[in-house]
Amino acid sequence: MDHSPAFRLRRFMNWFPLGLTYAAMYMGRYNFNIVKSDIGAWYHLDKGQMGLIASAGFWTYGLAVAFNGPIADRIGGRKAILVGALGAALLNLCIGFMFLNKPGSQLLLSMSLLWSLNMYFQSFGALSVVKVNSTWFHVQERGVFGGIFGIMISSGYFLATTIGAWLLASFHSWTVIWFVPSAAMAGMFLVDWFLVRNRPSHAGFQDFDTGDGSNAASAEDAPLPLADLARKVFHNPIIVALICAEFCTGFVRQGVMLYFTEYLQEVYHLDRRAHLFWWTGIAFMAGGILGGLICGWMSDKHFQSRRPPVAFLFYLVQVLMLGLLGLSLGQGSHAGQIWAVILLGLTAMFIFGVHGMLSGTASMDFGGRKAAASVAGALDGIQYIGSGLTGVGLGTILKTYGWDGIATHGHQPANAWVWVGCIIPFSLMGAFIMTRIWNAKANAVAH
Repeated sequence: MDHSPAFRLRRFMNWFPLGLTYAAMYMGRYNFNIVKSDIGAWYHLDKGQMGLIASAGFWTYGLAVAFNGPIADRIGGRKAILVGALGAALLNLCIGFMFLNKPGSQLLLSMSLLWSLNMYFQSFGALSVVKVNSTWFHVQERGVFGGIFGIMISSGYFLATTIGAWLLASFHSWTVIWFVPSAAMAGMFLVDWFLVRNRPSHAGFQDFDTGDGSNAASAEDAPLPLADLARKVFHNPIIVALICAEFCTGFVRQGVMLYFTEYLQEVYHLDRRAHLFWWTGIAFMAGGILGGLICGWMSDKHFQSRRPPVAFLFYLVQVLMLGLLGLSLGQGSHAGQIWAVILLGLTAMFIFGVHGMLSGTASMDFGGRKAAASVAGALDGIQYIGSGLTGVGLGTILKTYGWDGIATHGHQPANAWVWVGCIIPFSLMGAFIMTRIWNAKANAVAH
């Protein structure tokens, strides 16, 4: 698309604050992953019990994002991101104060409730990003936007992992890890209030036909009635296939992200306060950025804006990366620890690439401007239903069988085949689903 420099600058000032807000919200979502082993050790909770907290949050998110998608389509992405950022900031603040007051025996219930509320507000993040950008990006530009979406996600992981590790090393207290994201989200709430606009015409530019099958640009898009919205989402076989694929992506993504800290600690003896662990966040960010950009570039330039072929390739490479993670080479050595960090970054590259492509790009393609948030909600929602299985489900398996099938106290795992063996089948299922919609393109199905 041939946009003026002024339009491109204003679009940057629109999506960049949205991206920073989404990254800050990730920081207030994945801080739990960094400190859950500390919480478990302090309050004598095992992997299964800590997984229960994670599952409560994932499943709340999964239900909320599906419910909030139509809401975001009606109120607009700008209001949605403001509600999400403010709510998540307040909930992170409440969790921090709860731990400062040293909760007693009711921690499991209290943390599950507060974490679920936090995840409810977190659910507005992706919806608002997709909703706003569905009016600012033409379908031929959205593969690149999928890469941008991946950068947002990767930056959030970087903030949660790297800044989280620095906070733990600097303050020797894991309660601070709740307050910093709260402040970051509150700050971005103010930035978004002044800069983010729902569509070009709200920022002094002309709306345009985005090429996704929606009606030509008009002053405002009237929201679809709920019955038409449900029909558009669930009667479209391509969207249904994407929903099933995102269920698989959810299990793979959170299966890695929820347990990589314990993996590095228990298999490679790499403590979170070690300098090398700080590089894990950089590895996730670099891998995620590369994966998102390569995935978007390949789909736009080599597959005529078809998303499934690229997602298929990325799902298959996930299998290879997970297999290498399971080998656990060079345990106990510094070289082995470096290898593990690099390998996690490479794994993130192919996981985040698919996630950004399906949730960030395909939802705009097949939802159109009027239903972008609803389709994003359906995709993201089912993804977090799958994610919830990694909490109490995968956590209980690891507690019972260990990383390598030998759950003996003090046993040094020889590999991590139990962990990756539970994840790999979901990558294979995702790849298979992509073969069923191989030639799907936005302008052929959106109405």
